[in-house]
Amino acid sequence: MEENNIRTALIGWSLQAIEAIDKMERPFVVVGPPDFEGYASEHGINFVGWEFDRINEKSNDLYTQLHEMGVEIAVPLYEETVEWAGALNARFQDDMRIFNRSLLLRDKGLMKRKAQMAGIHVGVFEEARNKDDVNRFLKRVNAALLKLDGDPNEPIHLKPMDAAGSVGHRMISTAEDVDNLSEEDFPGLLESHLDGQEFSCEVFVHNGKIQFLNITEYVRLGHSNFVPASPELEAKRPLIRKAVEELIEAFQIKNGLIHPEYFITSDNKLHFGEVAARVPGGHIFELIERAYGFSPFQAQVLCSDPETTDEELEAFFPKESEAKGYAGNLMVYPHVRFIERLNLPDGLEEHPYFEKHDMYIPQTSKVAERVGFGNHYGTIFFFGKDSATINELLLEYETWDFYL
Repeated sequence: MEENNIRTALIGWSLQAIEAIDKMERPFVVVGPPDFEGYASEHGINFVGWEFDRINEKSNDLYTQLHEMGVEIAVPLYEETVEWAGALNARFQDDMRIFNRSLLLRDKGLMKRKAQMAGIHVGVFEEARNKDDVNRFLKRVNAALLKLDGDPNEPIHLKPMDAAGSVGHRMISTAEDVDNLSEEDFPGLLESHLDGQEFSCEVFVHNGKIQFLNITEYVRLGHSNFVPASPELEAKRPLIRKAVEELIEAFQIKNGLIHPEYFITSDNKLHFGEVAARVPGGHIFELIERAYGFSPFQAQVLCSDPETTDEELEAFFPKESEAKGYAGNLMVYPHVRFIERLNLPDGLEEHPYFEKHDMYIPQTSKVAERVGFGNHYGTIFFFGKDSATINELLLEYETWDFYL
């Protein structure tokens, strides 16, 4: 393909995203870690090597190189590339606010303040630089809840300012929990605990309007979820859609994908958790494609392009009510320190809702230390017509020892 005819740059590395955009017959280049250059060359993938954790005087060279290729859209694939895509798109589209919005979607403290200023309901939050800040916040929150001496504390949460998902997330309810924190946990964002059912949305936005809104129901955060949500949660879609529209307006989202998380209480009160602007974890894109039949990676590319037409979007997306069934998955974490063998329960693979699993015996028997929920040792996928059955299966196998 002509190198000056490459309109789209994928920022990061994802074979699923590469394969999906390749099927669109849309010229693209991948801006990824230099380690992938050999693979890209071998498979004929246009590639620019870049180290995202380094900002130096040559950063402008990346824009120049992509601009000479004809690139006009940068699509971030994971958390650490959101700011890079924002900086590139600001240059491509001559709008520096695009970069500012990317910073807003990366800094959890900034994000919470912006949401609060827009009237969006969030919990109590505060930035922490040391253990003393955490102790004070824990005491103030519980004093506000009118706790008496001897009552157990309501937990608080400490999160890194810019990490993806649950990486570095600490739940704290006692002085001992505070003592166990290390210097690496700071600075961070402190938050009060939010009650209610937690779920996420995967929202494809074009020209400031929702083109498709998926609701992912969490069975257990970081372990299991399914798409679309159960009829009980789906019944709240009008309320959820209104909240997402308020978020889009408050954060001035124009084009692309957002991945907000919310809590909803039994009396229909919605609490905003946080929002990302990249591919969600937990294999959610795979679940959306299985349930609805379209590629979310392709949807992200289409919605990121300001020049995509309304007709193209209408032809691409199905109706939100037209899911083929419920797609769910269980992320498997070993309960042992050393793995000797795989232990599949009788009847799992024979169940009509079972689709596949990708569990394996790793070359190194020692189990890696958990970092958030990002290093599970395989995933089991289910699909069927009844959300209650999917939910039961995910709960049933959650505590099973798949590795012995």
